[in-house]
Amino acid sequence: MTYRIPHLIPLIGTCLLFTGVALAQNQPMQAANPPQSNAATPTIGSDSATMNSPRGQVTINSTMSQTPAATLPPTFEQLSGGSKFITREQADAYPPLANEFDYAAGHSNRISKSQYERWLQRSN
Repeated sequence: MTYRIPHLIPLIGTCLLFTGVALAQNQPMQAANPPQSNAATPTIGSDSATMNSPRGQVTINSTMSQTPAATLPPTFEQLSGGSKFITREQADAYPPLANEFDYAAGHSNRISKSQYERWLQRSN
């Protein structure tokens, strides 16, 4: 005689597990903060939006920042002050070079004229 109960217990457990998962998926999701009906929807291309809050009406303004004007990089002589190398302190006068000083200097503490010219070609 074979016992069927040991086979029946895992089968019932598996069925209950899948039933719980199926019921959980059918439940509607509730938002933590339901959308307020008195909030105005900003239009595309608009630079401001007005919304009502518990403290009163709030206006949010946004604009694009101005792009910096493209300027010519300074010459090696201007940055180096007449010496044969540009130091880290001298590179601070030109922010793009200061940001990439280690790359332009080849992980050294100074930039030669040929390194500066190579960096200019790669950055343009």
